[in-house]
Amino acid sequence: DRVGLTATRIGLVLVLVCADATSLYVAQKQADAVADAAALAGADGFVLSTDGGTATALLTDDGVHAQAAEIVASFPEVHLAAAGTPDGVSARVTVVTTWHPPVLTLFVPHGVPLQATATSRNALG
Repeated sequence: DRVGLTATRIGLVLVLVCADATSLYVAQKQADAVADAAALAGADGFVLSTDGGTATALLTDDGVHAQAAEIVASFPEVHLAAAGTPDGVSARVTVVTTWHPPVLTLFVPHGVPLQATATSRNALG
């Protein structure tokens, strides 16, 4: 019967769309996690200095970038887009990746670009 066949087709399409949506969600969460880890590592890229007997830990753009790049290198599908310090005590890292749908690739042949940005503060600053 046509109603049953139509319902089956609609059900199948919904399952495929849900599978792709779940995959997209997981890919974004993975990019978020890599950005978080890279920002946390970047916050350790400080230069310790003393001024009048007071020690301060200041982040540098080069130090943040070096630490973040080391973490991001562990994830070949993720690339470091930017890493630096906006204020000398926070590390801000942006990573990018491309999501490819596992099922409906015909509609998105080149994938969807994803970006994640995280900030971590240096506790010693």
